[in-house]
Amino acid sequence: MTQHAPRHLDAVATARGYADGSLAPAEVVAEIQSVIDAREPELNALAFRDDVADTLHQARASAHRWEQGRPLSPVDGLTVTLKENVARAGVPMTMGCAGVQPVVPEVDSPVARRCREAGLVVLGSTVMPDWGMLSSGVSSRHGITRSPLDPAWTTGGSSSGAGAAAAGGYGPLHVGTDIGGSIRLPGTWLGLATLKPSAGRIPLHAPYLGRVAGPMARTAADCALLMSVLAGPDPVDWTSLPDQRIDWTDLDLDLTGMRVGLWTEAGYGVEPDPDVVAAVEAAAAELERTGARVEPVGPWLTQDLLDGIDRFWQARSWADYSRLAPEQQARVLPYITEWVSRAADLTGTEVMDAYHAFGQVQARTSAAWAAAGDPEVLLSPVAPGVAFPAVQPMPYPDDGRGLWHINFTMPWNMTGQPAGTVDAGRTADGRPIGVQVVGRPFDDRGVLRVLHALERR
Repeated sequence: MTQHAPRHLDAVATARGYADGSLAPAEVVAEIQSVIDAREPELNALAFRDDVADTLHQARASAHRWEQGRPLSPVDGLTVTLKENVARAGVPMTMGCAGVQPVVPEVDSPVARRCREAGLVVLGSTVMPDWGMLSSGVSSRHGITRSPLDPAWTTGGSSSGAGAAAAGGYGPLHVGTDIGGSIRLPGTWLGLATLKPSAGRIPLHAPYLGRVAGPMARTAADCALLMSVLAGPDPVDWTSLPDQRIDWTDLDLDLTGMRVGLWTEAGYGVEPDPDVVAAVEAAAAELERTGARVEPVGPWLTQDLLDGIDRFWQARSWADYSRLAPEQQARVLPYITEWVSRAADLTGTEVMDAYHAFGQVQARTSAAWAAAGDPEVLLSPVAPGVAFPAVQPMPYPDDGRGLWHINFTMPWNMTGQPAGTVDAGRTADGRPIGVQVVGRPFDDRGVLRVLHALERR
């Protein structure tokens, strides 16, 4: 814990303190605000900071509700941050890009509305890189967001500000979004617990293939607590899952006989560093020692599929970029400008061929899961390497390898399966190494249970 970190970074314990009267919401919120005051100039995590006086007013109102025995929810008075692409009424959405005219939503997204209705105190909207298309904290609008563990290190991205806020002590609960690894990559490089939920588990205001919103915190139990607020259908999101009664607080797990797949060789992209593989194998060995049956899983995807997904995302972002006026284009991050420009001359046939890569990833990944014997969970690296320099836009920015690091995370966005991260160790120079836990379709709580078990080893 850093010198600036507050005491109340455990959401479960803080909520318990509110319920029994041993903690006062206004005091906790004031303490967290003092941490933001101290750390934000260096970390650069917030795109928009909510009025401090108003957050304290909300905290006092929460205390009054607790005193009267009528809290809005078990998390009433806890704090949360929301990634800036999570729509909040009246709060500009810049998409991390200096070239765009910010959109100011008129209504809350389902995520923001549920946080408000549960009594959560929103501290602000967290930054992201340009259009969310970088796995770092580099943004043409916001500048560089830095790791609280060492400001020379990246936060990961695109949920860069959410990760920095979670690791930097800006309260215990944070919401990021993920379309190829954007929640889990900050998770591994900042030592966090995170969950990319099942597709449709948390409703979005703008559904899109592969995209989800999910919790980022310091423990799996805190992620589960936030899931109890955010999960459930909403008519705004036509892809949201039907209502399902889940006791998110029940994380106890008997590992005896559990079938666990172990995937450490991607077969495409960049293969993982030895330290990363060792951390994943150690986590698998720990599950095996407590009764699980671990079986290796070989690679099933190929480089051409990742290249196709890269090409389609280039075309999608080129469509946004090309609509900007020249003076706006000049303000976009140069790395992004160069990346999207590769799609400028693609034909419609080439774009559609690239789009078909998504379906191929879905089909091959589902077949590989079945061929592995339908394991209850699968363990893998989150990313091939550890935190890189904060000023660098991508871990492998040259030779066309821009997305080669999402080889372990991207498949689960395509199948919609839940996948989370847990802190699993450190390199010799102190950089965190996370392990990814992937679950069967719709078994979000099963993933959280394994994350929780690995935290306690």
